[in-house]
Amino acid sequence: MSGNQLYPVFLRLDKLQILVVGGGAVAEEKLRFLHKSSPNALVTIIAKEFRDDVLAIANQLNAKIYSRSFEVDDVKPFDIIIVATNDKDLNQAIWQAAKESNKLINVADTPELCDFYMGGIVTRGDLKIAISTNGKSPTLAKRIREFLEDVLPENTDELIQNLHTFRNQIKASFEDKVKTLNALTVSLIRK
Repeated sequence: MSGNQLYPVFLRLDKLQILVVGGGAVAEEKLRFLHKSSPNALVTIIAKEFRDDVLAIANQLNAKIYSRSFEVDDVKPFDIIIVATNDKDLNQAIWQAAKESNKLINVADTPELCDFYMGGIVTRGDLKIAISTNGKSPTLAKRIREFLEDVLPENTDELIQNLHTFRNQIKASFEDKVKTLNALTVSLIRK
């Protein structure tokens, strides 16, 4: 089969333990993504050295920081592993340890060692849109994210809250609620 076969999921990162291995520029990018999308994510970072910006983001995330080398058993208490080092042998060893422990893993810039990709995300209050290029062009995902950020109105969250209030006031079956809300929202996106 061709095309994007990924299944999009929105994870509660305030309920999952995340390990980031690396303290350089790639780790900074991954941590910025985590902080922007899930500021309450439960993050631990392991690296021999850390860029100042990595430490600043780690501080914003209230992340646990360990200044040392990665050890194979480090993956065990975590649900998700994000590898952001420039050492291919270390990346492979972390991937192997993660797979042996049945952990989800993302090895930066190595799609064949990824169980998931960190795509572009647009957020407007409770609205969150994820964008994936199947790991093939993060730059295009970024450009689409920028486009959507420009076209979605800033008051999108107000609309969501109003629709939520209206939805809760509808006294009807599930099917009738869906029909009512579909009729109300059909004009929001013009074809």
